[in-house]
Amino acid sequence: MNFDFSEEQTMIMDGISRYVREEYDFDVRRTIKDSNDGYSKEVWRRFSELGWLSIPFDEVYDGFGGKTDDLASVMIELGKGAIIEPYVASIVVFGTLLNESNNESLKKEIIPKIIHGNYIGSFAYIEEQSRFEITDIKTSAIKCDGGYTLRGQKLAVIDADKSDGFIVSTRTDNSQFSADGISLFLVDSESQGVSLSNYKTMDVHSASVITFEDTFVSDENLICALGNGYAHIKSVMPQILLALCSEALGIMETLNKLTVEYSKTRTQFGSPIGSFQALQHRMVDNFMAYEQAKSMVYRGLCEANNYLSGSINLDEFTRVAHAVKALVAKSSKQIGDESIQIHGGIGMTDELNIGHLVKRLMMINVEFGDGDFHQKCFGQN
Repeated sequence: MNFDFSEEQTMIMDGISRYVREEYDFDVRRTIKDSNDGYSKEVWRRFSELGWLSIPFDEVYDGFGGKTDDLASVMIELGKGAIIEPYVASIVVFGTLLNESNNESLKKEIIPKIIHGNYIGSFAYIEEQSRFEITDIKTSAIKCDGGYTLRGQKLAVIDADKSDGFIVSTRTDNSQFSADGISLFLVDSESQGVSLSNYKTMDVHSASVITFEDTFVSDENLICALGNGYAHIKSVMPQILLALCSEALGIMETLNKLTVEYSKTRTQFGSPIGSFQALQHRMVDNFMAYEQAKSMVYRGLCEANNYLSGSINLDEFTRVAHAVKALVAKSSKQIGDESIQIHGGIGMTDELNIGHLVKRLMMINVEFGDGDFHQKCFGQN
């Protein structure tokens, strides 16, 4: 079977690879990391000019009209560069949720702004008690004249400090744990009653605790039908998970490459450490772990196309996505740990990119559920 990316996808991947190599090397990334904004607005503008911000959006909104495998091809290459810019938060997560919304007026207003680099969004769904359970929601949206009043708090909202708006999961009906009665609203970051407490994550992105104190949101800002929020999230979650796993795939490939190169130059007992059979076996194990993860990601992308064609249903597609996330989490932990171990103490330093890549892998592993969570979900379905 042919698992090659299409000619168009390959061109995009080559373009991103060249950009990362020539314009976003590790020194540039470190400079951006230490800046006040925590990301580069100039880089974000370049992403827009090159069309990378348009990938998941429908053509009617001037988007690329990409499918799951198109987004995956982008994420593989961005992963290799450990991009700090809020691509996952704003394009992969927020963008996908918005693009699949049935609120046409909101999409016509917001999506072109995102594509042109003038709007950043994030998804506020985690709560203090919820861990990875998306349906565990206490944040309430109480009906009032012309809209709803939001009360509650969201934790670990990635790149919220850079965002112009948040898609917020709220409880409009039923009990705290019910899959029914969940509604999604687009809330402007400057709305009255919205306050943020920001902090840095281990992978030098940012996260925020967002508090909503009687925050008004209009009826027109409903992302999907009232009470249908969980079904909406569920419909796009496999695509989001596969995009994250594709980013992890790019990182793992880079870690293996850098580790092999280092083993050829680092000497011990008068010989390169790569000549020692014990280390050769460990690097082969890393290569096999990467190939397993790659095969699972490709399986997921094939099933994404099967889902679009109607060959499988959403539950079947979701089950495959759970399996992919679980296997990628296992492989990435092995490769991350071994890369640090083979590099020795220098692998932990801020001056070497190995540690930064591993930290990003660790963050990906817990976004929308860690490996144990997805293995459990796979077994339950």
